[in-house]
Amino acid sequence: MILKTNLFPHQMAAVDKLLKIRIGALYMEMGTGKTRTALEFIQRRLVAGKIKHVLWLCPCSVKANLRDDIAKHAEGAFVHIAIFGIESLSGSRRIYNLLMRYVSIAPTMLIVDESLLIKNPRAIRTRRITSIAEACPYRMILNGTPIGKNEADLYAQWYLLDWRVLGYQSFYSFAANHLEYDEKYRHKVRRVLNVDYLTDKIAPYSYMAKKEDCLLLPGKNKYVKYFWLTDKQLDEYRETMEGFLSTFMDYDGEMSDVAIYRTFTALQEVTSGRIITTAPNKPMRHDAMFKPDENPRIKCLLEAIDTFDDDKIVIWCKFQHEINDVSYILQRNYGDGSAVQFSGAISQKKRQAALGQFCKNARFLVANKTCAGFGLNLQFCHNAIYYNNDWDRATRVQSEDRLHRLGQEKDVEIVDICASGTIDQRILDCLGRKERLADLFRDELKKRNGMNWLLDRGEER
Repeated sequence: MILKTNLFPHQMAAVDKLLKIRIGALYMEMGTGKTRTALEFIQRRLVAGKIKHVLWLCPCSVKANLRDDIAKHAEGAFVHIAIFGIESLSGSRRIYNLLMRYVSIAPTMLIVDESLLIKNPRAIRTRRITSIAEACPYRMILNGTPIGKNEADLYAQWYLLDWRVLGYQSFYSFAANHLEYDEKYRHKVRRVLNVDYLTDKIAPYSYMAKKEDCLLLPGKNKYVKYFWLTDKQLDEYRETMEGFLSTFMDYDGEMSDVAIYRTFTALQEVTSGRIITTAPNKPMRHDAMFKPDENPRIKCLLEAIDTFDDDKIVIWCKFQHEINDVSYILQRNYGDGSAVQFSGAISQKKRQAALGQFCKNARFLVANKTCAGFGLNLQFCHNAIYYNNDWDRATRVQSEDRLHRLGQEKDVEIVDICASGTIDQRILDCLGRKERLADLFRDELKKRNGMNWLLDRGEER
């Protein structure tokens, strides 16, 4: 394998720190070059004869993009590197057995890319990848940040690298020393204890890089464009809110996380132009309240698009019906081929074809950030519209960094579409303050202000 590109100083610092040890974590924010840095470790260990090949695990949705990225930096890499999807190990024993044989025949370096996908120690994929890791003398995890929700995410990732780093051979022992659970909702971690111990333990084996510390990137400008629900929508929003709260709230004014997020999802469906047609405790179904071109959210989107020039725009949606409706309107208004879809509803092959069209001649990429938020390099585009948000700040940051990354030459312009005085506003507030939406809502329930919190009809913004 021959490397074709040079390291940046921050990438060289990572190599200098971790090359002499068999394990390591590259916690490098998107756009700082995790892939190129990992390739340096691979090339040096191949030359030294310490490994014969590499197993690189990554999200299934980014395999094609990862191949392109590796090919850009290294010649002859795929003689030594095998790439497989992390999710494949959840349902396929055949792939698991294949990879066990692969890592057993010669010294192997294991790389787990986007390692937060294995944060659940009880998941099948986590157990299988951990078994594979035990046969690999060299192991590395790659991620933009050490944790997603809290420090409990560290256990499975670091057990995979080497359980001796944290010093716990079971999650039970880890939890007993570090996790304090909610008395009522036993699965919910209320507080993480002895965090300094955890950070001190992983520090010698980790390298962290933030974009602002090592890259000179253009700015990131954010705006919110508001719209108002119609009277019909507002009635549906109120009825849905009251129905879900009365169904799921117990006598003490408490709701489980699952019930809270079911309520939030139903309310977001209404603000997106849907009518909920099933009872709160039944699998959720909904119908369209408007024709696509009469939907207030789509009208707001078109107004937002008009503020841009003729540049390319990524439009992030939450629901598949939004992707379908937005794509239809864009094709109708801007011509056939102007918009392409990227979501879990289409095959991997069609997604890559859509990405190719967006790179060449399509103006709009209409995508789900859960699917497209990992691994895509979209720095040729500098405009993004969040048609509808969710409450996951990690995937929000990842999706923004698809554009705001190394190679971006212009300021990134970001517009959020928001139904004024609704759950939309609360989600944006929490994303901005890095707070947990369910916890804030639960606090309002205790004060008996839950309905007011979800429906704040103040002055028009």
